[in-house]
Amino acid sequence: MVFDKNLQRVIDALSDGVYITDGNGITVTMNKAYERMTGLSKRHLIGLHMSEVVKAGYISRSVSLEVLKELSAVTIIQTIGDDHKIFVSGTPMFDEQGRIEYVVTTARDITELLKAKHKEEQLDQLLKLKELYGTSAVSGDNQEAFIISSNTKACYDLAKKVATSNAKILIQGETGTGKTLLANTIHKYSKVSNGPFIELNCAAMPESLLEAELFGYMPGAFTGASAKGRIGLLEAANNGTLFLDEIGDLPLSLQVKLLKVIAENRFIPVGGTDFKSVNFRLISATHHDLKKLVDIKLFREDLLYRLNVVPITLPPLRDRKDEIAPLLEHYIQHFNSAYELDCHWNQDVIEQLSHYNWPGNIRELINLTERLVVTADQSLITVEQLPAEFKLKAPSSEKRLLKSQVEALERHLIDEAIKECGTTRSAANVLGIDQSTLVKKQKRWRQD
Repeated sequence: MVFDKNLQRVIDALSDGVYITDGNGITVTMNKAYERMTGLSKRHLIGLHMSEVVKAGYISRSVSLEVLKELSAVTIIQTIGDDHKIFVSGTPMFDEQGRIEYVVTTARDITELLKAKHKEEQLDQLLKLKELYGTSAVSGDNQEAFIISSNTKACYDLAKKVATSNAKILIQGETGTGKTLLANTIHKYSKVSNGPFIELNCAAMPESLLEAELFGYMPGAFTGASAKGRIGLLEAANNGTLFLDEIGDLPLSLQVKLLKVIAENRFIPVGGTDFKSVNFRLISATHHDLKKLVDIKLFREDLLYRLNVVPITLPPLRDRKDEIAPLLEHYIQHFNSAYELDCHWNQDVIEQLSHYNWPGNIRELINLTERLVVTADQSLITVEQLPAEFKLKAPSSEKRLLKSQVEALERHLIDEAIKECGTTRSAANVLGIDQSTLVKKQKRWRQD
């Protein structure tokens, strides 16, 4: 069928694509905009039935055939080639007998629109992941200012020195010693400091969920998966830092996959077939002895060598006692601000807590401070308010030094004499000592 030349000129002037078939589904014509949009040639398609066009792979679906079937207007999204998307609307034109004479299809390219929408969804996912797996406020709020012990300072000096390189760092230390803070400091001094800092605790979730969080997944990858798929933390940390805390608890099956990511800087999402390339700074941390885990076959030796390029061991809080007092002061102010209170420490409390062993380290100190602030009946927190396990046990009488016992008795007698006599002069006369001696003793005890 030869299409009217004047009508052809009219449809060629349109910016939207136009594709016309007859009432049997045979291609009659198309305009230049459709050819540009799809890359298909008019001379190749004219005269072909739409089922042949679909079978040849030119388009994914035919809206013309849908219109002929439904006898009404139909709108669909077609795929041209591998990933070219066009929005098409087919409209039937009926003759005087009510039969479909032509199907006129208009098309609009939405490939870029869909890509932009996909990018927007990915960005939204990235922001949510950064919000979920970023550093918590309490662990990173200028705590570094209180790193004053010589052995802790040595750790931070080494960390800052190697931060500008791409060397992988393994931070070891007891739970609560501040491994996340040190990792954050490394990120801050690194070449990727402007990128994201993503933290994942490998001990905090089951293996199946951990794999999906780390690698992401494709749409419909497993039961319950999002229909849109999801970006993983490996991709979220791209051009930034990925901090894998408690790496010793990473399942062996995921250790193999992580090793491949480290070696190749690429990975395949769960349910996917194509590799995604990534580039991030990897820092890992653990409270386990990874060499012992290697010996009992719970950690891969080759992964340990990959991770342990620069080992840094953070000392426990009991070995950095000069940090306890400033940390206590810092966190009481932090929780005062959070709860709009005005609590402060009695000096005896700081003295007591400076001698405590702190098995839970800085995390235990933070928790204790918050507990005392929110339960305090008055602004001054005293020794009496400390939980029993934080109080120093008084030494038995057999172990106390004679000098201490004599001084305690002397102090008691002087206090009692002053209460009875009312003045230091009268108390000194009763006790048979000079007033100056009594005043000097009192002054020394106050200073102590």
